[in-house]
Amino acid sequence: MEKNGGSCYHENGETMKTTVSLTLNDEQLVFLDKLYSEEKKTTGLPYTKYRIDTEGCVITVYDSKKVVFAGKNAEEHARVFLVTEEKKDDRFPMAGSDEVGTGDYFGPVVVCACYTTQSQYEALKSYQITDSKAMDDVHVRKVAPILMETIPYSVLVVQNSKYNEVQKQHNLNAIKAILHNAAYVHLRGKIKKLPSCTVVDQFAPESLYYRYLAKEKEIVKGLTFETKAESKYFAVACASVIARYHFLQTFDAMKVEYKMDFPKGASSLVDAAAKRFVETYGMDRLNEVAKLHFKNTKNL
Repeated sequence: MEKNGGSCYHENGETMKTTVSLTLNDEQLVFLDKLYSEEKKTTGLPYTKYRIDTEGCVITVYDSKKVVFAGKNAEEHARVFLVTEEKKDDRFPMAGSDEVGTGDYFGPVVVCACYTTQSQYEALKSYQITDSKAMDDVHVRKVAPILMETIPYSVLVVQNSKYNEVQKQHNLNAIKAILHNAAYVHLRGKIKKLPSCTVVDQFAPESLYYRYLAKEKEIVKGLTFETKAESKYFAVACASVIARYHFLQTFDAMKVEYKMDFPKGASSLVDAAAKRFVETYGMDRLNEVAKLHFKNTKNL
């Protein structure tokens, strides 16, 4: 990869404009195209494929595979395509799993497991992917589709009616254990073999986790259990983001189907929304949108 660049300055030394020129390979060009697909513009200029106008940066892509990033945020946008000399993280390749929705009265429980390599991490790290609870929903909606096109993953969405049925026989941690295991079974089917670094964002002691799986036909073993794993392992963070994305997609569908907003969490705002739902659709249908064992149901 070729690289060169330069900057223009105010008299007081502040940077006005930075230009970074890179020669990208075919894989990077495809990634660039996907990343800025909604911001592409044709230029009509010779030897030029297209131009991208994005926040604080104009990106010009040439037939020669040369790409020029120009503007105050040029280095930030170019950084994802730079090959650095950083020490290789020997934990890669890694797999990770996480869940969302377990603390929300409305909406499904979603579990995702992901597999990531060092090169995928290098390509994606500039998106500031972390625990999805620390990311706003706009960021999650933008980044998750890119993750899903880039890395192998398995995601399970348990809608409320099914969740309420299963919850009568299993506590929440047992349900999560069964779902994490199933996600890893599916992921292993895609990539053939899970890596030695395969991590669960811990919600129960390891011995109890496997006790919950006693009746499962296929059990994935050799897992690493760590609390707050989404801040320590890139694969777990990716799983958190993809799971959150599917949770939000279900919320969108619920809003359309029932013609009302569903607050997240389990606050008094949620109580009020539950009351409106019951007044409109009846108590019997609350099963379709809510986790009935939450105390919010008793508050009705």
